[in-house]
Amino acid sequence: MAKKYRASTGVDEFYYAILNETGVTLIEGAVERIKFLQTIEIEMGQEVTRAYGDNKVAELAVSAGNISVTGSFHKLPTEDLVRLLGIEKTTEGLHGFGSNDQPPYAACVFAKTHEDGSKEWVGLAKGVFLRPNKSGQTKEEGTEFQSDEITAEFMDRDVDGFTDEKSVIFGVDAKGETAARDALFEAIFGTGYPTTTP
Repeated sequence: MAKKYRASTGVDEFYYAILNETGVTLIEGAVERIKFLQTIEIEMGQEVTRAYGDNKVAELAVSAGNISVTGSFHKLPTEDLVRLLGIEKTTEGLHGFGSNDQPPYAACVFAKTHEDGSKEWVGLAKGVFLRPNKSGQTKEEGTEFQSDEITAEFMDRDVDGFTDEKSVIFGVDAKGETAARDALFEAIFGTGYPTTTP
């Protein structure tokens, strides 16, 4: 099979679900989509450790660092922030952040799109989202949209099909194909790709 060298030109279809810690099912509730993903960056740090002997390097070992994710959206709906951050809500509809907040574990999937119609699907196995900063800017001569940004930290977890625990999983589908997407949704969420758009 010929190698493909098409670079991605966009991002789409950001999905998440809250992981169920009781072990009865993999996720709580349904897989949710947040529309209008603008940018997403996954930092997968690694560090090389060197052992020396006889005045030279005797051995190299690689240690994995933290998996950090930063995503920017046109708008993060309050309903999604409540689920991702475990935010407390009053009966009057107020939401609050506090020093005792403990966000639930979540899993995510998104697609990197290519001009030929193919997609690279990326899954994040288990992590927590952190409170986003609140900022605003005055309206001037022209209208400028302000996007919402959120960060998360991810860790390894057991994923069906792999011998060792994994934190980031990916697969590629050619235009019109869905095999990698469907397998990734089963691996990350334990359920199929949503057939209806939320």
